[in-house]
Amino acid sequence: MDKGKQIYGIDISKDVYDVCTPEGGLLQFENSEGGFRAFAKAIPKNAHCVMESTGYYHLQLAYFLSDRDFAVSIVNPLKIKRFIQMNLSRIKTDKSDAVWIMKYGASQDLELWEGDSELMQENLQLTRLLSVYIKQSTQLKNKIHGEHTLGNPSKVVVSSLKRQLRSLSKEIKKLEERLGENVRSEHQKSLTLLKGIPGIGEKTAISLIVLTDNFTRFDSYKGLCSYAGITPVIRESGSSVKGRPRISKMGNAKLRNLLFMCSFNACRFNTACRALYERLVAKGKSKKLALIAVCNKLLKQAFSIVRSGLPYDPNHCSVIK
Repeated sequence: MDKGKQIYGIDISKDVYDVCTPEGGLLQFENSEGGFRAFAKAIPKNAHCVMESTGYYHLQLAYFLSDRDFAVSIVNPLKIKRFIQMNLSRIKTDKSDAVWIMKYGASQDLELWEGDSELMQENLQLTRLLSVYIKQSTQLKNKIHGEHTLGNPSKVVVSSLKRQLRSLSKEIKKLEERLGENVRSEHQKSLTLLKGIPGIGEKTAISLIVLTDNFTRFDSYKGLCSYAGITPVIRESGSSVKGRPRISKMGNAKLRNLLFMCSFNACRFNTACRALYERLVAKGKSKKLALIAVCNKLLKQAFSIVRSGLPYDPNHCSVIK
């Protein structure tokens, strides 16, 4: 971290955000364009603004500050929470959170946040909306099935549900087409390479490109696996604590679920994944654990292929550690 930077801790809520200055002073601004401008005027150009990732509330301020060349860092809220617990604080308010965010930023080597391009922002919004619509579609299908199990379903109810389902299906198709066009316009080569991996189809390849920003957000596949939340967590201490190994799930749930669904096909058609699955099952490991290992293997293959630009080779022996 640049020693010349002055750390400003920011705790953001829906309507306002609290700021702790490097000297420990507390300020409050509206979470709006006017509040952003007032804050930008109140801080020096060498200010380093640190905030938690709080859903959507922090993004507008982060982009506003970044566009004006202020240094911005966005921190996982769990890191701040653990930092506060480590210091045995029992006070929990927005103002106290801003203070602790400032203290955390002052004690760490912070990574600078870089905003996404306009196209990337649209892709992420399309992906999130598709997730909502697909979930609603599944609910409608289940509801239609449930009505039919009644034996004498209301024609009015079933017709209404089917109309909603048809409308939703059209919207899903439009959004998927738009997302596909966006990805192909910038990442056609990566899309082709990913589709060449047995077990990964076009929709999965598109999602992988969007969720990882074409695999540019990570320096290694291990970091990518951590982001997906499929790295193992082992709890052992002495002779008495022998926790059952499990995955962390502290990552992108959509990416994790996507990989898990792909792992079934990968076990059938992907040579390396099938060999890994069969080897683990033969050793007595559970099928679920073996499938998680396959998820890691798939992600490793995807990362390696896109970063190298080389097509999938079933006889390739990976040297990535």
